[in-house]
Amino acid sequence: MQSKRARLDRFLSERLLVKRSDVRLLLAQGRVKVDHQCASSITHLVDEYSHVQFDDQVLQAKTPSYIMLHKPQAVVSATKDVKHRTVIDLLPAPWPDNLHIVGRLDFNSTGLILLTNDGRWSRRLTMPESAIKKRYLVRLDKPVTSTVIDAFAQGLYFSFEDITTRPVSTSVINSHYVEVVLEEGRYHQIKRMFGHFQIKVLSLHRFAVGKLLLDDSLPEGQSRKLTDQEVMDIFN
Repeated sequence: MQSKRARLDRFLSERLLVKRSDVRLLLAQGRVKVDHQCASSITHLVDEYSHVQFDDQVLQAKTPSYIMLHKPQAVVSATKDVKHRTVIDLLPAPWPDNLHIVGRLDFNSTGLILLTNDGRWSRRLTMPESAIKKRYLVRLDKPVTSTVIDAFAQGLYFSFEDITTRPVSTSVINSHYVEVVLEEGRYHQIKRMFGHFQIKVLSLHRFAVGKLLLDDSLPEGQSRKLTDQEVMDIFN
């Protein structure tokens, strides 16, 4: 299948080497199942993860993968790098094909990284209208003031990109630690926002994306698959 999604008659025509006009009869005979249900419409859309079966022959059974990883420091948020370890290098082999990263972290930042081979899921996670909250624990070289917190809440102007950030929630934990909640992920956004007020970020740790929480059950450098419920709940 050349595209990510296709009509069922086109998909079957290419896989079975039959005319598209003949597909309707195959469906009427109950010989085609999509996701384990008898298909009845030639316009039914199938994608790369649809399970498609003709009689006893499985035509497609690719499985999507959703992985959370606890990224340590000095690891690159990339699938390949000639100089440094990548998050892919931390996964137990064999890992699924065509994994990509959903929301990167800086080289020395730590915390929750998501990987998947499902492009539609990752696009939905990163779309601005989805407004998925990412939560960070940030260590600073000096205390923040109410002026900083209020400015973050209003949105900060980045002249280089000529954009104003979305409102950012900041909660003071103690004199040098704050929790920051983002609904977007601009380049080095947190460091640049604090840097605007001459405050240096000493460490940054992402501990939540949506409802998905990174806790002590997943040590640094380790990963696990998301459950089906977690895959859906992350958007709630």
